Amino acid sequence: MAKNSNQEFNFEKALENLEQLVSSMESGELSLEDSLKAFETGIKLTRECQTALKKAEQKVQILINEEGDTEDAKLEDEI
Repeated sequence: MAKNSNQEFNFEKALENLEQLVSSMESGELSLEDSLKAFETGIKLTRECQTALKKAEQKVQILINEEGDTEDAKLEDEI
């Protein structure tokens, strides 16, 4: 699931793909090998989505801080 540097990550598409993987795995119709491949792909998609969410959260925090309207937020990693 390698991405080209010029290809932008699409959060909604990744989430849709993840939902499809979960549905196919829950159906119980996949072989063990296909289930493992789906699980591996799901883990990669989950990590990519988490990274995108963290970047978006940081960007929002930077924009809010530039306006001076709020205090610094503590990210989950800092707690």
